[in-house]
Amino acid sequence: MNKVVERFLKYVKIDTQSDPSSSTCPSTKKQFILAKELVKELEEIGLTDVSLDENGYVMATLPANTDYDAPVIGFIAHMDTSPDFTGKDVNPQFVENYDGNSIVLNEAQNIILSPTDFPELLNYMGKTLITTDGRTLLGADDKAGIAEIVTAMEYLVNHPEIKHGTIKVGFTPDEEVGRGADLFDIKTFGADFAYTLDGGPIGELEYENFNAASAKILIKGRNVHPGTAKNQMINALEIASELNNMLPEHQKPQYTEEYEGFFHLVGINGGVDEASIEYIIRDHDKGEFEKKKVLIEEAVNFLNYKYGTDRINLILKDQYYNMKKFIEPVMHIIDTAALAMREVGVTPKIKPIRGGTDGAVLSYNGLPCPNIFAGGHNFHGRFEYIPTFSMEAAVNVIVKIVELYGSSYIDAIK
Repeated sequence: MNKVVERFLKYVKIDTQSDPSSSTCPSTKKQFILAKELVKELEEIGLTDVSLDENGYVMATLPANTDYDAPVIGFIAHMDTSPDFTGKDVNPQFVENYDGNSIVLNEAQNIILSPTDFPELLNYMGKTLITTDGRTLLGADDKAGIAEIVTAMEYLVNHPEIKHGTIKVGFTPDEEVGRGADLFDIKTFGADFAYTLDGGPIGELEYENFNAASAKILIKGRNVHPGTAKNQMINALEIASELNNMLPEHQKPQYTEEYEGFFHLVGINGGVDEASIEYIIRDHDKGEFEKKKVLIEEAVNFLNYKYGTDRINLILKDQYYNMKKFIEPVMHIIDTAALAMREVGVTPKIKPIRGGTDGAVLSYNGLPCPNIFAGGHNFHGRFEYIPTFSMEAAVNVIVKIVELYGSSYIDAIK
């Protein structure tokens, strides 16, 4: 199992931060560096049909070693890290036998990972943690998932006594900017269903996610000298602030949990003459999701009425949808994952994703694809960490899912 940690440490050293402002795929060329490394490793461990396409998607096959019918299962993870925080020059640190106290990530900058701020740390007393050095994110989202999949495939290659059907592996670019599955070739991949390894703490098993949209609002002001501004100035920044105050206070991320949706203000830019304001809109319930979009449209319409027609322009775009209705017809893939967890000593925690994964788009496009834990915490920032035993457990879960679907268990669920 040391191999999963070794692989993870190698992958996080490669900067794969994606770029939402880029229109290319992948959005950053540096994602190809990791993609090419993965092609090399997948070939070395004995997988077949290993490919890397011009858009940065890696695919490979572990051929079946049984002559009876078994489903084709896919395992998927993403290569990019979040644009929210730098992934350059990641310097992982080990905390062995964690004692429950605060962890100094960076003494010079007084950056501390504390159980006061992050109480879930106390769940890992006595375990080995991998943290950042306080200057970067770690990259467990989702390089832990990649390391777990590759390590599980190597284990299966080296243990042919575990009978299984055909297994497919896929690694995607640009998940963090919402485009990871856009050019994923489901037909070429050829799986009956798949799992993303892109979740958080150990035991997470998720098949419900947000419906998601983005909203960008462009505001045209009128700038004149403030000394002669009466009845003439229209301050674009103040309109942006007014619009934000029109949205429900209780529907901000910091006040929501579980199935509750939100409007998340992610950026305000500009000045008096022109400004832009950006949101992401999320809700598990499709009806409530549509209501949120209508609410922001009505706010823009009201401000246009108040300040002049077409002064405020809304660009509203759906991003992905809740995968739940696409998983429910094949709930055996959830039941099997939960059973696999229990059989390797992990308590399954079935819960909604307060976010999205490649699996949401893939499920919508015809490949049912729930999400399994990869083990990390505090993604997208300097306080990210992952317990090594969680990565080891994820490898065991993958292997057990493959084993269950390759055994007589498959007849029991038909």
